[in-house]
Amino acid sequence: MKVELRGIEARHPAAPRGVAALRGLTLQVQPGEQLAVIGPSGAGKSTLLQVAAAALEPSAGALMLDGVDAWSLRPRMLQRLRGRLFLAPQTPPLPPRQRVVTAVLAGRLPAWSLATSLRSLLYPVDAPAAHQALDRFDLGDKLFARVDRLSGGERQRVALARALVSPATLWLVDEPLSALDPAHAAQALSALVELAKERGITLIATLHQVDAAMAHFPRLVGLRDGRVAFDRASADVTRDDLASLYARREGDPEDPASGSNAALPRGHADGASQAAAPESIGMICR
Repeated sequence: MKVELRGIEARHPAAPRGVAALRGLTLQVQPGEQLAVIGPSGAGKSTLLQVAAAALEPSAGALMLDGVDAWSLRPRMLQRLRGRLFLAPQTPPLPPRQRVVTAVLAGRLPAWSLATSLRSLLYPVDAPAAHQALDRFDLGDKLFARVDRLSGGERQRVALARALVSPATLWLVDEPLSALDPAHAAQALSALVELAKERGITLIATLHQVDAAMAHFPRLVGLRDGRVAFDRASADVTRDDLASLYARREGDPEDPASGSNAALPRGHADGASQAAAPESIGMICR
């Protein structure tokens, strides 16, 4: 699916009235492309995904999905368009008493009739597909476990497994690594990116882990203050780009979880800019 955001102005629902999270943002993503959006806390990353998912109507600008202005559609057509999208929030809304197999197969709901959906609540319609999706995230043995008996990281991976069984042609994933250990984080990103490439699915993920974003995604978009700071191939992103993106400015709130001095990701080698960069860069990371 092709995604175009044209001059988007939007406010996060939880933000104070009049405070825009996105400010004249323009971004184009080609069908089957995979990109990561990085930036400090409060940059507008989650709002960008909500706008791209046609879940949040912008106050200005246009959202074009496969050349169609999403918010010009009638409600029924807009709902049908949303059925081609998959949005995975950072905190997955999984019913606690639900079995994992049912939670994963909920990704199929846009393609199912009401009768099939109700039948699957009693007897999973395609348990093998759910098991295969869970296995990609090292959760095959949790197929019939209850959601409330999973750890936070396991619940996050269950939510990602939903994408694999969904009929969507656009995956929008918000902070998929926030509850994962390094090994499962690498596994999750590899599964998402590889399967998106195989199936020709457009993938947009927001990440705070810059090194992981650069390692797994061919394209990186830096977001700051609701605007695109840079948009280029991951291999072309320099230390200066990252320093400018994450540098603290006067009046910025400090993130108590990470402190004010976080190092740039290891393994990023750009000779000229690396030599010019300071030894430590003030950054805001979650």
